[in-house]
Order: sequence, then C-alpha cells, then structure tokens
Amino acid sequence: MAHGSVSSPLAVAAAARAGLTPARLALLLAAAALLLVLLGLAAGAEGWSWHWREDVDLITAIRAPRTLGALLVGALLGLAGAVAQGLFRNPLADPYLLGVAAGAGLGVVLVLAAGGLLGATFGLAASSLLLRLGLVGAAFVGAMAGMLLTLVLARGAGRPLVLLLAGVVVGVLLTALADLVVLLSPEALRGKHVFLLGSTSFLGWGSVWLLGAVLAVTLPVTLLLARVLDALVLGEATAASLGLPLARLRAVLLALLALATASAVAQAGLVAFVGLVAPHLVRSLVVATHRELLALAALAGGVLLLAADVAARSVIAPQELPVGLLTALFGGVYLLVLLRRRFGEGPQ
Repeated sequence: MAHGSVSSPLAVAAAARAGLTPARLALLLAAAALLLVLLGLAAGAEGWSWHWREDVDLITAIRAPRTLGALLVGALLGLAGAVAQGLFRNPLADPYLLGVAAGAGLGVVLVLAAGGLLGATFGLAASSLLLRLGLVGAAFVGAMAGMLLTLVLARGAGRPLVLLLAGVVVGVLLTALADLVVLLSPEALRGKHVFLLGSTSFLGWGSVWLLGAVLAVTLPVTLLLARVLDALVLGEATAASLGLPLARLRAVLLALLALATASAVAQAGLVAFVGLVAPHLVRSLVVATHRELLALAALAGGVLLLAADVAARSVIAPQELPVGLLTALFGGVYLLVLLRRRFGEGPQ
C-alpha cells in the first residue's frame, strides 16, 4: 500500500473520534515543545533545578544550546523521514537508507583513527585539535559522500527501487570499510560507539545556529515541493501525466533529504528511529496533505528527540543515558504497537 498523506481506515477513524485537525495537532505539538524546553532548561547533572537566576551561566552555556539543539536535530530528522517516506512511497523508509548513516560513520572513524595516529606521532595536543575540528565536518562530508555514491550507483534518482537497493549496497560497503579501519586502529572503536548511539551532550551555540540555518533552508523548500509528493502517492505514471518534471524534482528533494540528515547526524550522531516514527505518529493522529505532514513531522521529530534528551539527563542523574538508546527503545516499542494494530485491522 502506498503511503504518503494517505492514512489507514483505523487512523482516519481515530482522528475523527479525537476531533484532531492538522492545526490543532500543530498547537498541541508546539505546546509540548515549549513545555519540554522549560524542562530542558531545568534538567541538570544534579537533578532538577528551578533556580534559574543562580544557574543563569550554566543555562546559557550548556542547557539552553543543548535543549534547542536537540529540538532542531529532531526536527531535521522528522522532516527528512517524511520526505523519504513520500519519495519512496514506503512507510518503512527513513533518512538513513541511502548511505548517509554509513558514510557519516566512516568519516568519523577515519578522523578518530587519524587522531590516534597523530597523537602517537606529534602528541596529545595535535590529536585533540584534529578531533575537535574534524569530527563534525567528517561526519557531514561522509554523509553527503554516501548519498552521492548511492546516486552514482543507481544512475540518478529516476528509479526509486534501484535507488533503495543502491543505498543498501553502499551502506554495507561503507560499514565494512569503517569496521576495517577500526580493526586497524582499535582506538577509534570507542568514539565510533558513541557516534552510533547518538548524543546531544556536545551541542553548543554553534550547532544551534548551523542546525537552525539548515532547517530554515530545507523546510520552506520542501513545503514548496510538497505537491510532488502528493502526486507520487497516485503513482509514477499519474504524477508524470500532470506535467511534473519528476526526475529533476526528485533529485532536489533527495538533495534536501541528504542536507537535513547529514547536518543532524554530523551534530548528534546516529539518533535512531526519530525520522521513521515522527511521520508515522502524525499520520496516526490526523489526515493531512504532504504540505501539512512535512511541517507536522518536523515538529513531532523535535518533540520526540527533546523528550528523549530530557529523559536521558534525568533518569539516572548525575549519570546520563545515551539519547539514541532511548529513541531506539521507545521507537521500537511504538512500531511494535503500530504493527499489532495494523494486523488487527484485517486485510487491506
């Protein structure tokens, strides 16, 4: 069954019973985001603190950028997930399918290995400088390179199924190369592990400005191209009959998908399930066109990741859980519940 803005009969009935519209859902998500921002400003290493005047320096330097950064990373992943599911007309598509995650992982491992070699040769200061300057850039370049390699292997964006298969091949290949680098340079293993789990603890004001700029570019353009995704729901032939230059517009959407995903991954690592679950959650609550779905999925993704970030800081304070571990846990449970309901609907 092709998925885009089309919801299952059960989801439509649930939305009708709840009286939810896209506008009402947007207000609810915005309220949840505001509440979570306040909680994020209060969640510290020693537990909850509401003495904001005394903690103003701590809040300004650490909690505020981390909170806003988590919101923006989640928004980019939610937006990218909605674009991916619309482009491939597949509810299981997520932003990491097209070699982006594997490319980012390889870039990080290469820099970690180079940092270890540099440290052994020139000392710890040189290694720390490389790691500080290189990890985010390497993850971004690796993610974009993974997407580009997928497009080259698939010979363009014109055939979605071939593109997906090419993404799987590129992902396996780049992951194998990253494992080989770790085998040759074991000191890169710990850094790779942190990257794979995902973390919002390193987000600063520089990350916030960068992520905000990327979202300010990708969200409006994807909203302008939402009619392409609406047309694809009807099938390739129908979309082509509407006079849309599908190959060119699909390539633009893939570029936006890659930019949003690579930026999020470079700043926070591989945060699992947010890009997959956010569009599902929106479709289960409202019936919406892709223009509405893209905006709501971005907002839902931000709320999901920020909720996970607040929980990661609070559950076992003063210690901290990897935020990607929580998103994987809750995302997996949500999809299991969704699968159970799906089978309970009967034949589609």
